[in-house]
Amino acid sequence: MSIEFIGFISNNNSSETVVREGPVLNPTHIETVAKAHENAGFDRALLAFHSTSPDALQVAQHVLNVTSRLNVLIAQRPGFTAPTLLARQFAVLDQFSRGRVALHVITGGNATELRQDGNTLDDKDERYARTSEFLDILKLEWTSDKPFTYKGKYYQVENAFSQVKPYRPEGIRVYFGGASDAAIDVAGKHADTFALWGESYAQVRDVTSRVHNAAVRQGRPTPRFSLSVRPIIAPTEKQAWEKAEEILARATALQDRTGYRKPADGHATAGARRLLALADQGSRIDKRLWTEIAKFTGANSNTTALVGTPEQVAEVFGDYYDLGISHLLIRGFDPLIDAIEYGRELIPLTRELVARRQAVRGEAAE
Repeated sequence: MSIEFIGFISNNNSSETVVREGPVLNPTHIETVAKAHENAGFDRALLAFHSTSPDALQVAQHVLNVTSRLNVLIAQRPGFTAPTLLARQFAVLDQFSRGRVALHVITGGNATELRQDGNTLDDKDERYARTSEFLDILKLEWTSDKPFTYKGKYYQVENAFSQVKPYRPEGIRVYFGGASDAAIDVAGKHADTFALWGESYAQVRDVTSRVHNAAVRQGRPTPRFSLSVRPIIAPTEKQAWEKAEEILARATALQDRTGYRKPADGHATAGARRLLALADQGSRIDKRLWTEIAKFTGANSNTTALVGTPEQVAEVFGDYYDLGISHLLIRGFDPLIDAIEYGRELIPLTRELVARRQAVRGEAAE
């Protein structure tokens, strides 16, 4: 099984430790970070979705225009765009980019934010049920060679058909995340790649097993698995931990200016609750998984970190690979500088380590 590195392209230079300066949509920043990811050896970059942020589909189109090899992972939420329309939008972009597009489906856990876009379906299980119907229609648009009718609880279409199909016969890959039972069921039916946040070895075993069983129930192959984590690397382990403590201090000092807050009670997703439960076990989990930023922010995004030298972090990536993780979504707290830094050592070291393990086992890098 091959290893894939996924980066993150924000709309401006900001993070938990960096206060945004300049416009919310900063084309220069987007172009620079996109090219840095391509030059650093990333396979793909995520474009996030939020109810108040610039449209990720249009930002992704620009990223594809200023790069030649970098793939994009475009986050979208069911309930905002008709699945037939979104399917055609993705297929067109996939054709223009010659197959460099993937979809990351975010069902959404914060009802307050969802209502900003007019999404008033508050029950989380119902939102996942709607997501399943959404993906049913999306895939029919991409694959059906004749008009189709679909009558579900949340979506109904008559004689739907898309003249434009994805660039490759295998279509557009669907990435999907969520930790609740309802989410796992949808993943088993639809996900090509299932996305986890940076969790402990034990939690990864638990979630991957649940997703595998859900896929078996649907008669589908097990999806691939992605893990999202924030590497904090330095030439020595001591320097790496000092850097981590500095990042926490900067995040704490800037909290009033950055706008990062813990989610209000009742709005934490199942995934966030898992990370917070992990943080309750201690600040350092397994070999070098650090939970302090997750605890500080309420785990409202991928905020667990791996701390150490590039060699040490690559070793942990190898551990996750052995647990079935084939995609690593990594981003730093200084978006541009960290992306470049990861490309110097961390990415090549991890690829070399995985190749050695494949050779020992006689595996093919598919």
